[in-house]
Amino acid sequence: MVQKDKALETARAAGEPSPGPVSGEAFEQAPGLVEESGIGVEPTDHRKFICGVVEGFYGRPWTMEQRKELFRRQQKWGLSTYLYAPKDDYKHRMFWRELYSVEEADQLMTLISAAKEYEIEFIYAISPGLDITFSNQKEVSALKRKLDQVSHFGCKSFALLFDDIDHNMCPADKEVFSSFAHAQVSITNEIYQYLGEPETFLFCPTEYCGTFCFPNVAQSPYLHTVGEKLLPSIEVLWTGPKVVSKDISVESIEEVSKIIGRAPVIWDNFHANDYDPKRLFLGPYKGRSTELIPRLKGVLTNPNCEFESNFVAIHTLATWYKSNMNGVRKDVVMTDGEDSTVSIQIKLENEGSDEELETDMHYSPHLALKLALTEWLEDFVEPHQYNSRQVPQSDAEGAAINALSMAPPSLCSSTTVTTVFQQPIMSPAIPPLCLDPLSHTMAKGPEEVEVEKKDSDEEPMEMVVEKLDEPDPEAEADPEQKQVGPVLADKMAEGLGPMDTDKESLTESKSPEESFQEDPGSDIAPMQTDDQLKQDLGVPAPDEKPLFKAEPLTLEDLTLLAELFYLPYEHGPKAMQMLKEFDWLRANSSVVSVNCKRKEKEKVAEWQSRAEKFEEMCCSVIQMFTRLSNSANRTILYDLYPYIWDIKSIISMVKSFVQWLGCRSQSSAQFLRGDQEPWAFRGGLAGEFQRLLPIEGANDLFYQPPPSLPTSKMYSIRPYYPKDVTAIYKICREMYSEGMEDVPVSDEDPDLIGDRLVGGLLTLSSDYGFVLEDDDGICGYALGTVDVQPFVKKCKLNWIPFMKEKYIKPDCEKDLTDAEKMMLSFHEEEEGLPDSFLSNFPSLIKVDIQAKVTDPSVAKSMMGCLLSSLKANGSLGAFCQVRQTDKRMMDFYSKLGCFEVAKMEGFPKDVIIMGRSL
Repeated sequence: MVQKDKALETARAAGEPSPGPVSGEAFEQAPGLVEESGIGVEPTDHRKFICGVVEGFYGRPWTMEQRKELFRRQQKWGLSTYLYAPKDDYKHRMFWRELYSVEEADQLMTLISAAKEYEIEFIYAISPGLDITFSNQKEVSALKRKLDQVSHFGCKSFALLFDDIDHNMCPADKEVFSSFAHAQVSITNEIYQYLGEPETFLFCPTEYCGTFCFPNVAQSPYLHTVGEKLLPSIEVLWTGPKVVSKDISVESIEEVSKIIGRAPVIWDNFHANDYDPKRLFLGPYKGRSTELIPRLKGVLTNPNCEFESNFVAIHTLATWYKSNMNGVRKDVVMTDGEDSTVSIQIKLENEGSDEELETDMHYSPHLALKLALTEWLEDFVEPHQYNSRQVPQSDAEGAAINALSMAPPSLCSSTTVTTVFQQPIMSPAIPPLCLDPLSHTMAKGPEEVEVEKKDSDEEPMEMVVEKLDEPDPEAEADPEQKQVGPVLADKMAEGLGPMDTDKESLTESKSPEESFQEDPGSDIAPMQTDDQLKQDLGVPAPDEKPLFKAEPLTLEDLTLLAELFYLPYEHGPKAMQMLKEFDWLRANSSVVSVNCKRKEKEKVAEWQSRAEKFEEMCCSVIQMFTRLSNSANRTILYDLYPYIWDIKSIISMVKSFVQWLGCRSQSSAQFLRGDQEPWAFRGGLAGEFQRLLPIEGANDLFYQPPPSLPTSKMYSIRPYYPKDVTAIYKICREMYSEGMEDVPVSDEDPDLIGDRLVGGLLTLSSDYGFVLEDDDGICGYALGTVDVQPFVKKCKLNWIPFMKEKYIKPDCEKDLTDAEKMMLSFHEEEEGLPDSFLSNFPSLIKVDIQAKVTDPSVAKSMMGCLLSSLKANGSLGAFCQVRQTDKRMMDFYSKLGCFEVAKMEGFPKDVIIMGRSL
């Protein structure tokens, strides 16, 4: 206790009141509290309610410009508070002792000044709990020095955070403090008084939610110590029953308020997505009754990492708060100066909502969502408005400064566009684009665990993989590119195919300026500036292609988007309907299988009708993606694009699979089943659909990073039909001859390569064929057979005899050309592969994609469709045969998850066998 006593003496010597322990009696005498149901409930007439946003997620912090836009929105919507606590600001948490450098101080002063301009209370939070020694006075002095610096920037409100740290104290602290809670409370009280007892001072306990309390909330020694010893004017942060709480009940708040001796401030992680790289939350604020408002000191939402995706989260929080901010029912009026006025009366009716019956008499999540989306839609038609490039994290080695002499800097900044050009994924002349996943920075959530049921008690972050950093978004065009004419997107709003997944970019690594000048029709373009938008686009001649005109985004599109990326513990109504329909179509596919006599006409008609409706729902997702990709506000698009790209890709793959089920599946198709509901939440909606596909474990095929710049270039994948044979033969011939000096076949035998490599599969195993299409027609194919042994027997009976007639056996005594060697193969007995190999890899596959297709996700989607069809009919593994000299195809298949199988007795000598388990 010696170190603690010295700290108190230092505070008194500075003329500040002694922190002293706080008794229960002292709390009871605190002003402004009345008793209601055994819990302190403040009168709502003149009290301060902390309500706003906390930037407290793990991941890349927001930019200064984004924060300024946040302040503007908060002022417009009536939210008064911003808590600065980004976990990846190194000097907020990891290097908390380090003073801010000149540049960093510049930014913080600007931020604080901007908050004052918009009448937002700026709360600076520091998180020293990772490595602070509470009993070391030098550590306490370092903390005071750091907060002194921030105070000189103009900050008047502070927070001390001890979340997400180890409970154990070091030996030195154990000699001074009786418990971890006593150590935290002691330093918090001292800092609070050192700063002059600011009006707003927040404390985040280590036990900040019900599940973290040992043994429980009511019996937690830690919380009892906080309630008894923490000064009554210090507010306590609380996340609810869990880290991410589905519901926060009045009873739970009354319980914790009684223990900590004050009403808590909710740090609400309801919309936080830093624990899952595939999840985004665009649903409304819900699960918190407005009866909580008079029982709380505030609510701060810790939302999505992607700034622009938080419009709904923050807007609906504001609607929730305003619906009962004074404890009575009122209209919600949100204004933005003289420019716009939004006045919405929150009605009590459900108005046909698909959600559960809403019982809160003051707030309807369904109507609040509709209000938010209606206003958000207006932003999508506005061009890029501010710089959204997120700034680098703090430099731990930056020079410390005396901030008193600094003038607030300008908020203006600029950025440039770096365009990344992709290479063809199957071209020998240029190194293929890597299909391997991009490297990402680690974040919260260390491992993937079991899928939970909808009503499970587990946290949503306990069911997901780590949150991955997305590639840097591109913000605005390079000034040097302003003279370049606007790039017109491909017209894709019409005739969307069943597998609209991918992008095509330029095939040569040129500078952005050269590429765009040479190819003004390229599908990838930098952000269009206002100058570009004002340029005359020109008028096409009568025989020329008309200018592209993007279809505007609709409220229905945004509603669908929100329901696809809804909330942590539930999907939106349309998403749930899609999951249920796909699960039903999958489970009942036997009634439409190719080997079923289809006697049950009613069941067949029902399956086909529901499949058609499901495809319509899939098309609506793809149409939403296309419209959103063409929206004017690219700033919003860049934050949303990785997520809509992902859901569009998986929905397109599922759509293609349903098409295959309806015309090619076998009645013996089997699907993995488990006890869990098919809509458990790991990975969001995309993860749900992945788990319903036969190849659910093939994560590499489902990981399809978006292109570096948004694009509306679309592809479709569909089942093969006999009319496609000519196009497939052409592609097969082109890809086989790629890179060869001499074409191996003559004009007299144009079908030879196709007959040799794919003809048998197309003729005898067409049930496992898929084709890739773009605007110009077929540009790729994926073929296979579920069991190569009976397939080879069929070929000997029904394919080889025709080939022997078509191609005369060449004279073996002379040197044979490549074409003659192919002809000879039809006349010679081909050795089969060993049974020991085929027992594990029974299926033969063949995939080819034209070199003009540059997006790697196309190949992954093609392979995903093919392998799904094979596994659904019982295959354990697939293999392909590649010429030893064909490095291009070996590289291509290896990036699709195939590996070279070690040589076995019976393997062909001049062929490499590559396999993949299913």
